[in-house]
Amino acid sequence: MHRVEFHGAMSQTTQAETRKAADIVRVAQVSQAPNGVCYTTFGETGVGTPELEKIVGAVPPSIAAALERKAYFFVPLALSDGDETLIAERYTVSLGDRAACHRNYSLGSSQFVFISTRLMDDKFSVAFEFFINVGHAFVDRAGVSEEFAELAWTQAESNVRGETSLDAYEFRKQATTAGGDREKAKNEYLGAAFSDAVAIYLVSLTLDFDYYDLRERDYPLLAPPAMAERLRKINELFPPNNGYDFAIHYRRRV
Repeated sequence: MHRVEFHGAMSQTTQAETRKAADIVRVAQVSQAPNGVCYTTFGETGVGTPELEKIVGAVPPSIAAALERKAYFFVPLALSDGDETLIAERYTVSLGDRAACHRNYSLGSSQFVFISTRLMDDKFSVAFEFFINVGHAFVDRAGVSEEFAELAWTQAESNVRGETSLDAYEFRKQATTAGGDREKAKNEYLGAAFSDAVAIYLVSLTLDFDYYDLRERDYPLLAPPAMAERLRKINELFPPNNGYDFAIHYRRRV
């Protein structure tokens, strides 16, 4: 494993509940995983090193290549104070109430994504938050696969029930309803659906989970057979790294 170091002096501040993201970035020692993803930890994250290595290591190199100049910091809590990004070294209830799932901090041409591990406090949620960020970053840089776009749009035109996120659900509704800029909405929909599918696929490589764990109250979840089609397409595009397996198991619900 390679080490990527960011050097600099820590600002002279008294001990407080939080520290500036800029200060943490300056002294951080960032690891580069074999697939090329840069990441590190800070504070009492509650996530063990083997677990974190497995999560980060699931990203195929072809996806990781689009994450150039980006590093992921797994921290207890990330929050904002105006335009400032602040990081808590440990969880407290008061800071948890102010924290976000993630916060972005940019320095020059580099971007640092701080992921709050203690706000979610379970391995599935931490992995999913990381992979959602990876999925969006990949789509922003590489765009949407034509093969996936064709599949997802065919499903949408067939009025397949549900979607994979609120964004995908709303954009699909706009793209399939008369009025407005339907072409723009279609492109937004396909981008959201693709990044969602990438994230769900990467979670499936890392953890065994029930698809219905993704269910939200604000929109109906995409029908399982349609989701399986999308994941199989993602699997064709991005085969798993060594040591990871992709499988879909159907279970009769009582």
